[in-house]
Amino acid sequence: MTINTRYFDYDIDGKTYEAAIASDGNTARPGILVCHAWAGRSEFESEKAQALAGLGYTGIAVDLYGKGVLGSTTEECQALMTPFVDDRSMLQKRLASILSVIKDQPEVDSTKLAAIGFCFGGLCVLDLARSGADVKGVVSFHGLLGAPGNTKTKIPAKILALHGWDDPMAPPSDVEALGNELDTALADWQLHAYGGTMHAFTNPNANDPDFGTVYNKKADQRSWVAMKNFLGEILG
Repeated sequence: MTINTRYFDYDIDGKTYEAAIASDGNTARPGILVCHAWAGRSEFESEKAQALAGLGYTGIAVDLYGKGVLGSTTEECQALMTPFVDDRSMLQKRLASILSVIKDQPEVDSTKLAAIGFCFGGLCVLDLARSGADVKGVVSFHGLLGAPGNTKTKIPAKILALHGWDDPMAPPSDVEALGNELDTALADWQLHAYGGTMHAFTNPNANDPDFGTVYNKKADQRSWVAMKNFLGEILG
């Protein structure tokens, strides 16, 4: 299978953003949004979109910050992410606008949409589901879990959270709170917790145990298999 990747711009409220869309180029496939970590859309997310295309989907690495905006230090990344964490309604509005753009792409079957996300992107996809967005399901990889305060009474999308049990950015109290939140919203949800695993466990460049970000090869591999099984269930 030959995978083609094209980059395209889209405008939201007068600002330009850039996404990378990967597909086999032959026909419209179920579309999987890839929401980026706190630094912004990088090659990591684009490679995940390509990997999804290799599974028979159309992968779209989306951009929430703006074309060419990419944090390079902890302080820069924190400054980019914080406004969205502090204003979840703004985050959900941005995600809804992006989803609308993705539905119009010729490589995408707009009737079969899902989303995956990493770290901050994990929070993004959970908020997509919480907002009642038109997606079949979402997968959060080592995502931030805190509730936005405006979760729908009933969440229609299925949810898979893939979590490092030793993640200091999402401690067990956050995990329990997420379960209670999703139960209250009558969601169809799953949570896989990996022992001895910290935040950012899918990122081979993560190696800062003091900060709580460490790559874990086994958890990376196991979580990808869990995602594949989940996508096969919701989009098959």
